[in-house]
Amino acid sequence: MPSFAVATASHTYESVVERGCLARLGSLIPARAGRLFVVTTEDVWKLHSARLEAGLGGRPFHTLFFPGGEENKRLAQVEALADRMLALGGDRTSVVIAFGGGIVTDLAGFLAAVFMRGIPVIQCPTTLLAQVDAGVGGKTGANLTGGKNLIGAFWQPLAVLADPGVLVTLPRREYIAGLHEVIKCGIIASEPLFRVMQRRSRQVLDADPETVEHIIAESVRIKCEVVSADEREGGLRRILNFGHTVGHAIEAETGYTRFLHGEAVALGMKAAAHLSRLTGRLSGPVAGEIIDCIGDYGPIPSASDLAVDNLLARLTKDKKTIHGTVHFVLATSIGSTEVVAGIDPSLVRAAIELSLA
Repeated sequence: MPSFAVATASHTYESVVERGCLARLGSLIPARAGRLFVVTTEDVWKLHSARLEAGLGGRPFHTLFFPGGEENKRLAQVEALADRMLALGGDRTSVVIAFGGGIVTDLAGFLAAVFMRGIPVIQCPTTLLAQVDAGVGGKTGANLTGGKNLIGAFWQPLAVLADPGVLVTLPRREYIAGLHEVIKCGIIASEPLFRVMQRRSRQVLDADPETVEHIIAESVRIKCEVVSADEREGGLRRILNFGHTVGHAIEAETGYTRFLHGEAVALGMKAAAHLSRLTGRLSGPVAGEIIDCIGDYGPIPSASDLAVDNLLARLTKDKKTIHGTVHFVLATSIGSTEVVAGIDPSLVRAAIELSLA
C-alpha cells in the first residue's frame, strides 16, 4: 500500500494510493467529530456513493451537492454550501469530506478552511488530476473573473485517500487531462517518471492497472515531498506551477468552459518548454522531447484563435506575479527546473505563439 507522509508545521498526514482505500474512511474521522458533510457532485455520487457509504460504516452524514464545473468554482458557491451546513447543524466539531475531482477538492477544502474559521477536511479525490495534484497538499480556493484560484487558503487535510479503482468510470477526456499533470511531475522532479510517460504511452493510455497505480504513486510521492519542504509556496513548491502560468491565463481567457485544467496546463507546459529553450536553459532536442511527449497524450482542443495580447495581459494577474513582474517555472533538464523572473517580453510572446500554433 503506497502511503506518503506530508509533514508540515500544521500537522503530519498520510496520502494513501491504493485500490479500495476508501474503506478506511471511517477510521480517519476524529473521535470527537460532530456532523459529517460530504461535498460532491451528482455524477460522482451516482457512480461511487456506495464506496463512500461503506467506508463510513453506517455513520450518518449530510450530502452537499455542488453543481461542478470550473465556471462554478466561485465564492458564491462556498457561501451557499456554508449556509446549508449551518442550517443542518454544522459547528466547529463538523468534518468536511471532499468527494470528487479537482474542483470539488479545491472548493470543499476552502469551505472547510473558512467555516467557523476552520474545520477538518478529508480529501477523497475521484479523478486522476485530483489524485495526483489537486487533492494533495492543502491548496484550496475559488476563482475570480480575472484569474484562477485568486482567493483561497492553505488548509491541510486530515488525510488523502486516492483510490485508483474509481477511475474506471472516468470519461476518456478527463483521464487524459489528468495525465498531463503526471507529465509535469516527471519534468519538474523525476526523469524516470517522465520516461515512463514517454516510452510506455500505450500502457498509460490503455489504463493498464499496474502502470496507472505506479504513475499515481510517483506523482503523489513527489508532491508530498515538495509540500513537506515548502508548505506555503515560499520557494521549492513553486516548481509545481510548471505550465500553470500560461495555462491559468488560457483558462481565464476562455471563461473556464473550453479547456479542462489539464488541457490548459498541457498548452502551458508547451509554452514553458519553448521559453526554456528560447532563454537558453534547455537544449532544443530536450525541449522537443517534452513537447512530443505532451503531444502523445491528445488531442487537446485547438487554441490557435486565442489572442496572444490578451493572454499576456492576464499573466500580470497570476499569483506568481510579484510587483508586476511575472515569474515563470522553466525546465533546465528533465527532472529539474528553476523559477525565473524578468524575461524579455518578446521571448514570452514567441513561446506562447509557438504553443498555440
